[in-house]
Amino acid sequence: QVQLRESGGGLVRAGGSLRLSCVASGSISSINFMRWYRQTPGNDRELVASIFRGGDTDYADFVEGRFTISRDDATVYLQMNSLKPEDTAVYYCNVWRGPVPFWGQGTQVTVSS
Repeated sequence: QVQLRESGGGLVRAGGSLRLSCVASGSISSINFMRWYRQTPGNDRELVASIFRGGDTDYADFVEGRFTISRDDATVYLQMNSLKPEDTAVYYCNVWRGPVPFWGQGTQVTVSS
């Protein structure tokens, strides 16, 4: 089992910044990548960013260089700059252990115009 706990969400004005954190605990030794997703009401979760065991990263096109994913041992971060109202969503941390996905409870990010 893997437990994920996100934090760092909140209300910010457009153009502002937030730093999300996700702490993983449990059986994490076999985790090869960690990801951030986001979801708005009525929509599917969409992938925001990934960081792989070797440190490689990947971002969704809509990030446009505004976000940075990083990892420190069992914690993954998402630094979000130049936030836009359309970034408003619940942000979820995700890992896979073998064929099984694990999700955190999510953290709300609200960007006001």
